[in-house]
Amino acid sequence: MTELDRFRADAAAFIASSVADGLACRAFGAILPPDLHDRARGWQRYMAEHGFAALHWPEDCGGRGLSRAHTGVWAEECARAEVSPYLNLQGIVLAGEAILRSGTDEQKTSLLPGTASGAILWCQLFSEPEAGSDLASLRTTAVGTPEEGFVVTGQKTWCSNGQLAEMGILMARTGGPGHRGISFFLLDMGLPGIEVRPLRQMTGDAEFTEVFLDSVEVPGDALLGPLDGGWGVAMGVLGDERGSSDASGLISLDRRLARLARLAESSGGGVERDRLASVLASGHALRSMLVASGGGPGAGSAAKLLRTELEFGAAGLAVDLSGPAGMLAGGPTDGFLYSPGMKIAGGSSEIQRNIIGERVLGLPREPKPDR
Repeated sequence: MTELDRFRADAAAFIASSVADGLACRAFGAILPPDLHDRARGWQRYMAEHGFAALHWPEDCGGRGLSRAHTGVWAEECARAEVSPYLNLQGIVLAGEAILRSGTDEQKTSLLPGTASGAILWCQLFSEPEAGSDLASLRTTAVGTPEEGFVVTGQKTWCSNGQLAEMGILMARTGGPGHRGISFFLLDMGLPGIEVRPLRQMTGDAEFTEVFLDSVEVPGDALLGPLDGGWGVAMGVLGDERGSSDASGLISLDRRLARLARLAESSGGGVERDRLASVLASGHALRSMLVASGGGPGAGSAAKLLRTELEFGAAGLAVDLSGPAGMLAGGPTDGFLYSPGMKIAGGSSEIQRNIIGERVLGLPREPKPDR
């Protein structure tokens, strides 16, 4: 038995005992539902106390100094047990990895241990009312210098967990137009001048918020990476976001496809069975691509596009197959109402198609009026 095999056995045993004791938090995907906030925080703290948080991070940053392969095994075992592998994606995967790559030693030691233990919950402050997937056109400004600090003014939207987070990763304009004038900040959400308002979704929930920044005084050491060089930091973050589903994603996908196959067995109508076959074919195409791609250029965008289109199609089909119950709240209806948002979150499907077309297929760039 290899060392990684022994770790897998230990991880599986820890997860099983945590589930049996009622301590684990169920899997919830990329966005932490507000009603699971307390439970997920407790689960992250419990994972950290037992050495299963941020496994590949250095020990002085709250991890165990293990390999990324160990982190992958942990994610796989969590996927098999249908429990969450971390408190939230925005903290452990996005902010955490960005700080590991681009942070100063002080930023790493002051922020990463609290992130690993669940004491710090992070949110993501990228999108704006007129700069969603086109982040290079963002208007939020940060005026100042790393030596004297910055004054941040602007508005962010579609911020998940903004009403609960202690810290946020923020993109703001510090220079000229375009991506070359953008910087990346680690924002204390408790600073004066920050107002967080809930955005009510058609599901009735308020997982997302809009955040208003009114002359917020931000210290210079909140800058992550070089001044005006935040675009490169952000592209690494978005790559982490779109590529965060690896072998654990295959496990979840296989489970999803098995459920759809069972649904096909109980569906008698020819039209419904034809739609189910189409959704299943798309799912198996996604699975084959994930296995074959090896994370090459555009793989994250293609996987994100196919996965969200699969979930959207499956959610609509589930509502139709539920009959009159599909008109009622709860169950398949909630999933259907939620599913369009996944075609926007993490970069819209249109943007993913552009990335695939331009960077993988070599097609001409999409025309823009300012070019």
